Amino acid sequence: MPKPTTVLAFDYGTRRIGLAVGNSITASGQALPVIAAKKDGSHFTQIAARIAEWAPDHLVVGLPCHPDGAEHAMTVKARRFGQQLQGRFGIPLTWVDERYTSAVLESDPAMRDQLDSEAARLILEQFFIEQAAPQSHSLGCG
Repeated sequence: MPKPTTVLAFDYGTRRIGLAVGNSITASGQALPVIAAKKDGSHFTQIAARIAEWAPDHLVVGLPCHPDGAEHAMTVKARRFGQQLQGRFGIPLTWVDERYTSAVLESDPAMRDQLDSEAARLILEQFFIEQAAPQSHSLGCG
């Protein structure tokens, strides 16, 4: 029987970073409070606190893409953010195509304040689905 793993997921944005946590037993996620993205990188202090709190075995970062799968400016920024996470914390990281997560949630006005963390929750749950069906495993856009 595989060891249960804790996973922390991120929905990166230039103003807010959504977070969610989940585990491989339930294969579901729980939205965490949003972190304000700072140009000076100080948001990594808050991220470090969440990593210390949840002790994840794995990180997941949503990779934004155009509907046709093409990359764009935010794809590059999200990749850089994920590389910074991996470099700072040394935790294995997987990219998940997030092209429709925010669109699904934006239709619900009640989600406004937690949109980014709810998107991270959907990204995390997509990761668990992809782990259950490795042949459809996503490395990002495309």
